[in-house]
Amino acid sequence: MTTALLDMLRWSTADDAIAIAEPERSTTYAELERRSELLAADLRALGVRREAVVGIHLGRSAAAIISALAVLKAGGAYLPIDPAQPRERSEFELRDAAAHAVITAADPTGAPAFAACRTLTLEAAGTLVGQPSGDRFAPVVRRGDASGPDDLAYVMYTSGSTGRPKGVEITCRSLTNLVAWHCAAFGVTRADRASHLCAVGFDAAVWEVWPYLASGATIVIADDTTAKDAHALRDWLLENRVTIGFVPTALAERLIGLAWPARTPLRTLLTGADTLRAFPPPGLPFELINNYGPTEATVVATSGRVRPHGETVGDAPSIGSAIANVSVLIVGNDGAPVADGTAGEIWIGGAGLARGYRNRPELTAQCFVSGRTASGAAGRFYRTGDRARRGAAGELIFLGRGDEQINLRGYRIEPAEVEAALQAHPAIRACAVVLRTSGAADDRLVAYAAADAPTLPPLRELQAFLAATLPAYMIPSAVVALPDLPLTARGKIDRTALRTRRDEPPHVPGAAFSAARTATERRLTDIVGPLFGGVPVSVDDNLIAIGGHSLLLTKLVARVQDAFGVRLALRRVFDAPTVGGLAAEIDRLAASAIDAAARGAPIPRRSGGLHR
Repeated sequence: MTTALLDMLRWSTADDAIAIAEPERSTTYAELERRSELLAADLRALGVRREAVVGIHLGRSAAAIISALAVLKAGGAYLPIDPAQPRERSEFELRDAAAHAVITAADPTGAPAFAACRTLTLEAAGTLVGQPSGDRFAPVVRRGDASGPDDLAYVMYTSGSTGRPKGVEITCRSLTNLVAWHCAAFGVTRADRASHLCAVGFDAAVWEVWPYLASGATIVIADDTTAKDAHALRDWLLENRVTIGFVPTALAERLIGLAWPARTPLRTLLTGADTLRAFPPPGLPFELINNYGPTEATVVATSGRVRPHGETVGDAPSIGSAIANVSVLIVGNDGAPVADGTAGEIWIGGAGLARGYRNRPELTAQCFVSGRTASGAAGRFYRTGDRARRGAAGELIFLGRGDEQINLRGYRIEPAEVEAALQAHPAIRACAVVLRTSGAADDRLVAYAAADAPTLPPLRELQAFLAATLPAYMIPSAVVALPDLPLTARGKIDRTALRTRRDEPPHVPGAAFSAARTATERRLTDIVGPLFGGVPVSVDDNLIAIGGHSLLLTKLVARVQDAFGVRLALRRVFDAPTVGGLAAEIDRLAASAIDAAARGAPIPRRSGGLHR
C-alpha cells in the first residue's frame, strides 16, 4: 500500500482497544497488527509484490479483514471472493485476475484446491498451513516496498451485461481518498463502533472496513441472519451500541419505519445500492445519509443527508452531491453537461475513479472517456449508464438506470417512475416493477410490493391511486404481495428473480367485484371475458391495467362491431377503458344512430359512428 495509507493502517503492538468484534470473539488492534504482519511476511516470501493480486476466499470475518490487510502490507492487491457464490465463478475471477494465490479456510468437506492459482489455507490461529509460524514479530514492508498511489489496492468483480463478470481495478489513491473523505465527513473517532453487514464481494464491504480501522474504531460483525432481518438488525444495533453503519437501501427503508428509542447510540445510518424512496419519519433519533456510487468510482461518488418529507423539496430523496475530490457531471447524448433540472447520464471523474477493467481494454475505453466539466476543465470520466437531474439546491435526483427503461407496445416506461408513484401509497413499504414476458402479445407490467399489513389493498384501489398520477399504459396489470422483495448478494433488488417468478396469476382482478348491471354490460362482459383469458372481469376494471394491449383491444373493437353494429375508434377504448364506460359509449352510439334514422339524416361514417 502507499505510504499514506500505510501510515493510516499501522497500530502499536501494545494497543488493547478492540478492532474487530465478532459474535464469538474479539480481535484487538495489537493482535490485528501482529497477525497481519506475520501473514504479510509469508506472502512476501511467496513472491507477493506490487500489482500482485491475491484472492481472499473468506466470509465476513476478522480473518478476511486481516488477510486483506496483509495483502496490502505486502504491497499487493486483494480480490474479495464471496464463499457463497458458485465455485465456477470463483475460479473464473481468480483466473481472469491472474491471481498470484488465494487465501481460504480449511474446508471440512474436503473440496479440492482452486485450480486457477496456488491455494493458501488459513489456520484458525491466522497462519498459513505449511508456512513458518510462532511468536516472531518483524515488520516486513519497508517504505521502498510500498505501492505507489496508482498501483492496485483491490480488484472487485461485478456482473457483466454479457454474462461475463468484469473485474474493476481500484488504485491505492482512490481507496485513500474514500477513507480520508469518510473519516472527515462523519467525524469518525476511536470511540465509534461501526457495523459490518455486507457480503465481502459487495464493494460496500470496503467502506465498512478501512475508514474505521484508519480511525481506530471498532468494527462489529453481524451474523448472516441478523444482517437480513430489519427487526433483528435494529435490536442488534442497539445491543452492540453501534454508532455508525451502512445498510443496503431495501433494508434501510424498513429500519427507519420501525420504532426506535428516543436515545440510541446510533447517530448515522448510511444507505445506498438501490433507489431510496422512503423519507425518515420526524423524530428519528439518527441521521439517514443516502449515498450513490458504482464500483468503478470506489464505492461512493455522492452523499447527502435525507431529511423528513416536510423539510425537503421533491417527492423522492436525493443522492446528495459529490464527495471530496470527485466530479459528477450530468450530460446529454452529445457528452456535454446539461442545464440544471434537465435529465441526463451521470458521469463521474476525479480521485475516486477506477483504473479500468481487468484485462478488458476495449470495455475500459468504452466506459472511461474524456470529457469536460461545465467550466471547461478536461478530465477522465466513467459513464455510469445511470440517469439523474440536478435539483435547485445542487443535489442530484436519481432517475434510474438508462438500460432499465421498458418498451411496452411502443410506450417507453421508466420503472422508477411507476415505483415512486406506487410507493407513495401509505400501505406500500417497498416495491419493484418489472416487465413480465409471455410472448410479445402478452407482455405486461407487474408490480411486486411489500407491506407491513397481512394483505395489500385491493388491486382496483391501487390502480385508482396510480391513475391519479400515471397514464393508463404505466399502471401495472397486477400487484403481487411479497413479505419482502428479493435481494441480490450486493443488497440490490433482484429484478431477475422477480421476472422469473411463476406463482402469480396472469391477471389479478382484485376485490370489490362489480357485476354487469345492464343488458349492454352483460353482453359486453361476454365478449371481454374470453379475450382476457376467461378470468372474471368487473365492469369497473381498467382493461388496459389488467393487460389490455393494442392488439387485444383491436380485437375487442372488431367484436363489438359484430355484436352491436357500432364502430368504436380504438382511442375511445383508451378514453373509457372499462366495461361500464364502453357500454355507455355503445348505448350512446346506438341511440345516435336511431335518432339519425328517425330524422332521415345520413348515417355518419366517421370514427365512433355507425357504418353499413
